[in-house]
Amino acid sequence: MLNFRRLLIGRRLASEELHHTKISVPVGLAVFSSDALSSVAYGTQAIMEAISLAGPAAGLGGAMLLGAMTWSWGAALGITALLLMLLMSYSQTIRAYPGGGGAYLVTKDNLGETAAQAAGASLLIDYILTVAVSVSAGISAIVSAFPGLEQHRVGLALLFIGFIATMNLRGVKESGALFALPTYGFIACVLTVIGIGTFRALTGTDAELMAHIERTVPTLSTTGKLAGIWLFARAYSAGCTALTGVEALSDGVAAFKDPAPVNAVRTMRLMVLILGTMFLGITFFANRYGLTYFSGSHETLLSSLIRTVVGGHAGAGRIFWLVAQGFTTAVLVLAANTSYQDFPRLAAFMAKDGFLPRQFTSQGDRLVFSNGIFILSIAAGALVVGFGAHEDHLLDLYALGVFIGFTLSQASMVFHWRSEKGSHWQLKAFINGLGAVTTFCVMCVIVATKFTHGVWVVVLLLPMLIITFSNIHRHYIRVKSKLAASRAEFSLERRNRVVVLVSGIHHGVIQALNYAKLIAEHGQVEALTVDFPDHYGKDSAAFVKLQADWPNYCEGIPLRAIRSPYRKVVEPILEELDRMRRAEPEFITTVIIPEFVTRHWWEHLLHNQTALRIKGSLLAKPKTIVISVPYHLDPIPE
Repeated sequence: MLNFRRLLIGRRLASEELHHTKISVPVGLAVFSSDALSSVAYGTQAIMEAISLAGPAAGLGGAMLLGAMTWSWGAALGITALLLMLLMSYSQTIRAYPGGGGAYLVTKDNLGETAAQAAGASLLIDYILTVAVSVSAGISAIVSAFPGLEQHRVGLALLFIGFIATMNLRGVKESGALFALPTYGFIACVLTVIGIGTFRALTGTDAELMAHIERTVPTLSTTGKLAGIWLFARAYSAGCTALTGVEALSDGVAAFKDPAPVNAVRTMRLMVLILGTMFLGITFFANRYGLTYFSGSHETLLSSLIRTVVGGHAGAGRIFWLVAQGFTTAVLVLAANTSYQDFPRLAAFMAKDGFLPRQFTSQGDRLVFSNGIFILSIAAGALVVGFGAHEDHLLDLYALGVFIGFTLSQASMVFHWRSEKGSHWQLKAFINGLGAVTTFCVMCVIVATKFTHGVWVVVLLLPMLIITFSNIHRHYIRVKSKLAASRAEFSLERRNRVVVLVSGIHHGVIQALNYAKLIAEHGQVEALTVDFPDHYGKDSAAFVKLQADWPNYCEGIPLRAIRSPYRKVVEPILEELDRMRRAEPEFITTVIIPEFVTRHWWEHLLHNQTALRIKGSLLAKPKTIVISVPYHLDPIPE
């Protein structure tokens, strides 16, 4: 089992080897930007789907609806402008917080714990959705090329989630090196398609592709114009899914090689340049060639665009289309890696502050937060199963969480600059303030246009998570205060009573009796057994034999039996210990449980778990100490 684990996740790393896991800009682009970069595969598609779903409600139909699809170009330009604003804002955050300036840490430092919990909750939800959406979108890319796999969507999605989780358990550097090829392959394919489309547009050789397109401009009445504004707002909010993952670099600054902030900013600039180019290019040529996307389509918009531009029906064009679909699938699936980097790290930060269980702070053999990886995989897998691995069904839940994080992070930076002052602090505060106002407005648009389409779930879940975080925090504070106060209760006057639980005579029992005599005070030791009387109320044969053999092995310790006519074991013991504690409250009771240990784990399952049940029950009893004395049936040779 151990060798298999080493093969799966690699050799263990010592704490001093942490610097070997630092990554460069090229690897960082693959590790932290795959989520944002891959979102272009469904960003424009989400815009057009929003128009196709809401268009009829706005009074558009037929050719007018196709004409309204051109509004996606305006939405894309607005989203790109917001992307540039986020670049300026988060570049400042990275420099101000070189140890990692995610929304949670920045908000906690500047707006307090309650706002930080809101930021943490929103980002944790968004990271889970990122995994589910990215993997589901990757499956859609496969199904576009091979429709026969439609019935295996969920199974393939779960398989991919398991693969990504395993690679992240191996560590950030190794996973980044593996994910670099799909990321850069996807970028190369999309930019090649945009390049070919640009060349054909400039030379006029794409006139044949455009000949069938009806250029209809929708004309709306006054009421229709209001509906059109709502339609555009819904399309814009849907397209904002292309911005998820932009903040990931500010969370992972510490993962870069020194100088970490400089390398993180360089990576972010490169990411924004590539992301903006691909997003605008896909949207422009989808409009130029009259490509649309409707809910329930069997082919993704990006797949349709690639086939249109390169001629994906036969020959070299089809080979390129298949290769592009392969890279698209790979990068979409591996885009979940961004969440696998940030979710465990954010959970560790929150656990360190006492808002999540402490287990999230533990680093595994490979210096990664293993517990966070496991929880993220389980939650994302549940979403994939629940929504059938269809990203169309999940996108309406998407983006709100990350825009809450955007808004809180940028608002926090305004307070940071006001507090720190320094050179040009007013300009820096203005940039972050403008970013906060803009992302807040977008957040409001998302809530208004998508509330009834699933966003209400996130709106309801956020306060529930914040309440949960607060309860966890109060628990840790209470435990800490109780432990501190318990020092005043320490007293050397306490007396110790030792009780040995026995069911028969064997070597383990004799060891337990000897140990009891060593720790007992003034003869305060006795053995306790449970007797099941027969149908006539007489002692059982087992107890009669135990009583007869006891003088030969008892070491001078008295034996007392608890009669249990209802054939219970644990309950009579607990009741007797409670009675003893009430009778003599000045005593601390030490309960010794002799138990044999089998050689193999499966052999242990063949025996009842009475000792385990007793120990679990006694942990809740005050002034009670439980000690196990193991007896190995097949001792390992020394």
